[in-house]
Amino acid sequence: MDGESARRGPVLDDEQFRRLARYGTPEHADAGRHLFTSGDSSYDFFLLRTAAVDIVRDATAIEPERLIYQGGPGDFLGELNLLTGQHVYLTARVVTAGAVVRIGAAMLRQALAEQVDIADILIEAFRERREVIRAAAGNALEFVGLPDAAETLALRTYSAQILLPHTWLDAASPHGRSLMGLSGLGEDELPAAVVNGSVLRHATPASVAEALGLTYRPDGRPVDLVVVGAGPAGLAAAVYGASEGLATLLLDRTGLGGQAAKSARIENYLGFPHGVSGEDLTRLAMVQALKFGVRIHSPCTVAGLDLSDERRPTVLLHDGARVRCRAVIAATGAHYRRLDVPRRAAFERSGCIRYAATELDVRGYEDQPVTVVGGANSAGQAALSLAACGATVNLVVRGADLGARMSSYLTDRILAHSRIQVHTHSTVRGLAGENALASIVVERSGGGQARLASRALFCFIGAAPASDWLTGVAKDDSGFVLTDSGLPARPPRTPLPFQTSSPRVFAAGDLRSGSVKRVATAVGDGASAVSSVHRALAAD
Repeated sequence: MDGESARRGPVLDDEQFRRLARYGTPEHADAGRHLFTSGDSSYDFFLLRTAAVDIVRDATAIEPERLIYQGGPGDFLGELNLLTGQHVYLTARVVTAGAVVRIGAAMLRQALAEQVDIADILIEAFRERREVIRAAAGNALEFVGLPDAAETLALRTYSAQILLPHTWLDAASPHGRSLMGLSGLGEDELPAAVVNGSVLRHATPASVAEALGLTYRPDGRPVDLVVVGAGPAGLAAAVYGASEGLATLLLDRTGLGGQAAKSARIENYLGFPHGVSGEDLTRLAMVQALKFGVRIHSPCTVAGLDLSDERRPTVLLHDGARVRCRAVIAATGAHYRRLDVPRRAAFERSGCIRYAATELDVRGYEDQPVTVVGGANSAGQAALSLAACGATVNLVVRGADLGARMSSYLTDRILAHSRIQVHTHSTVRGLAGENALASIVVERSGGGQARLASRALFCFIGAAPASDWLTGVAKDDSGFVLTDSGLPARPPRTPLPFQTSSPRVFAAGDLRSGSVKRVATAVGDGASAVSSVHRALAAD
């Protein structure tokens, strides 16, 4: 891709350029100077007054240096990792000496907060440049693995959620075998990642995040609000908290988007008449949170809470780190339950049992028989998505009525779809196949059994709360968190909405006892919980 094509997109006009320059420090840049280099832990934002700069991907063992972007006078340098804190994976080399303006991270965030028109241009430019870089410079981060393995899917899903520029290679492909040979990798070490030349064996989202600088690192900055869980409720809480002036930290143990990110298509969410995929909704929310200065760290596992000081709760991380703050919003939601059938774990490891129906998950099942288990909206969306890609779908529902827990628009489409067969009053009792799933055994309520051909099983049953980390907070018998009017023993003051039994800990979304399990409800919970946080903090 040539540099001129990469320059298309949002630009600053002369007045905006001058206004933004007031936040920085003028410098002279000689030809040949590197403004930032691949592998740096961070970098500054640069305005180019008269200098010209090439952004390049460094040469690798198998490819020469590659030009990604050319910036000239009036342009600016930077993309999404200026906001995420990800380590630098490209090099900026001055090719024509001239004047630049350096703007550090703190001043850039101040400019984004104070100059709305400039913020809109920069955020859109950062997002577009990330897409360009994902297409053109992916081999700064390369993954190689077996395509259907659960560990590989987890790695690829995480990378897609947070827009990581990367290249994926099937271990059986010529390029995959070449990378494995050059890196000294064996099949028993997959999936693997190559990060700027360093090899990560048995790569996981956590190890990749650490290598890229995305894990939590104490930096001495004060934290007002810690949001735990980055599903719709947590993302909404983070956006509203940061936009209303709270120094906000967002932590999630796996990735972004929660169960919503696993939905193939959400059609009843306000403002999206043509529907929106869970992945796209998550990405938009992430960029919005970054715009307002939310510090996002994922994967980052929270182990518990220290509530010895009720006015200053401390979030305890799995690695022993402690994050002291003024308030916590718990939004870790719920996860789908596992089937209680023999050989489930083995088929999970091989990738034949899945708990999401993203584009990545449904790919490859054209003209194949598959099974979807569950009777709520996520199961219905998965069945329709799989049928749309050409799969033949058996939808297994334990109840008698498909419409009992599923929206009517989904129910009507499923019943009318020629590629979907609904099995009510049915339960999965067995799984068959050698290295891959071949069929399932379904038991009907009357006692009879049937064997259905199935190359994959997509499971969306029940909901178990992710609440083990919430130590010292009241929960119901199922582990969901009790809030406000649902608290068993009222404190001296009337509890605030979404407030738990600990006065500075709030719960939002699916984690909350009695919540309505819908994306829109979760977003409303997150935003409303922030209002209660402000009221609690005002008592200081």
